[in-house]
Amino acid sequence: MTGVLVVGLVLHNVAMAQLWELGVRGTTLDVAAAWKEALLLVALLVVSWKVRRLPAVAVADVLAASYAAVIVVYWLIPQDVLGGEATARGELLALRHHLLPVAGYALGRLVAVAWQERGRVGGLIVLSAVVVAVVGLLDIAFVSLQAWRDSGVPGWFAEQLGLEYEGLSGLPENWVYNTGDEDNPIRRLVSTFLSPLASAYTLVVALIYVVSRPPRWWWGLVGGLLYVALLFTHTRAAFAALAFGLVVLAIAQRRVLPAAIAAGAVVASALFVVAYPAVGPSTSYTPGELAWLRANAEQEGGISGGRFPTVEDESTESHWSNLREGARVVREHPQGFGLGNAGVVAKRTGVEIRAGESTYTELGVDAGIAGVAAFSLWSLALLVGLWRREAWLAAAFAAVLALALQTDVIGIHWLAFTVWFAAGLALGFPRVEVEPGEDATVPP
Repeated sequence: MTGVLVVGLVLHNVAMAQLWELGVRGTTLDVAAAWKEALLLVALLVVSWKVRRLPAVAVADVLAASYAAVIVVYWLIPQDVLGGEATARGELLALRHHLLPVAGYALGRLVAVAWQERGRVGGLIVLSAVVVAVVGLLDIAFVSLQAWRDSGVPGWFAEQLGLEYEGLSGLPENWVYNTGDEDNPIRRLVSTFLSPLASAYTLVVALIYVVSRPPRWWWGLVGGLLYVALLFTHTRAAFAALAFGLVVLAIAQRRVLPAAIAAGAVVASALFVVAYPAVGPSTSYTPGELAWLRANAEQEGGISGGRFPTVEDESTESHWSNLREGARVVREHPQGFGLGNAGVVAKRTGVEIRAGESTYTELGVDAGIAGVAAFSLWSLALLVGLWRREAWLAAAFAAVLALALQTDVIGIHWLAFTVWFAAGLALGFPRVEVEPGEDATVPP
């Protein structure tokens, strides 16, 4: 069941969009989309029933329970007490959102009692990433953007999820890299996630695992495929997170190779970003999209000489602005507003978005400083626990926590389940004591 969840979550978005196109909509599609929660619940019940003994309570377990308790308490507090405006549906969506990592972690802790094979989760992660890479590269090579415009994806986003996008005929605007020239927009790899960001972060986690393995030619081929796909997502935060994660891996494993690969990746990604307008898969805007983009650029004061602001300027400023504004809101309202007042959940339910993008500021809005502190302490405990048990996972987890500064990482269901499940599983293994200078790599 865990394998079905890990691989199935990679296919979830594209499958739901296809069902919408086939006419499965509304409540029926909501029920179908709940397969992941239902399967996770069944897995927890089955494993709990079969486990003969519970794992010894660790510090991370206590902190996970504390974080879950904070979230549940904030769910129970009436919205008007804290000044929030979330709907009952928004509160439930936010409750699921914040507790998914806890459920994944709990399942990992229980499975660890009976499952002592370290390499299987890493293999599932690599398999998932290979699917993302192959599908994504084939898509930008052979499938036109117009085919996506005519698919069920825009309707699924707008009518089913309540996420209305205007600049690309209902597709998310970040599907296209805006070069600043209205005649030369460039496609980005979105793959089965229907998102360049989710695809990129999945590839980062898998690449860290691949680099952690003993050097073999097949790992080189897999790593090359995954890295090429990562480049075509054109996600600079993921490039930086990969380099950071590989440096952490080099320290944890006491190996020079991951650090050398990190340095090479920084240079290669910088060169690719510069060359992308020339080598990326070109597409075109429709007349309606051009009209909207021109009006939006004039309103923002950024259009000049027939050119739009470049995506680097817009994206960088947007991320920093959202992080600063979210931090300000949390600082001025440390008690939080209650679940459902931040991020995608607030957008889907039509209430004011008090903070967005950053995992930490969204938690601060939904569950106050208590929620941020509980999540941060739990994350630190997990990182410490993973350090001598699974070096690659400690490095990947550190990269994900860094990405959380500018992205709602637990809002990406694959990350929220897979990474925290793997962490819970790894904590069931004994610590690996390593002498100075000795390789800390644990064979799969």
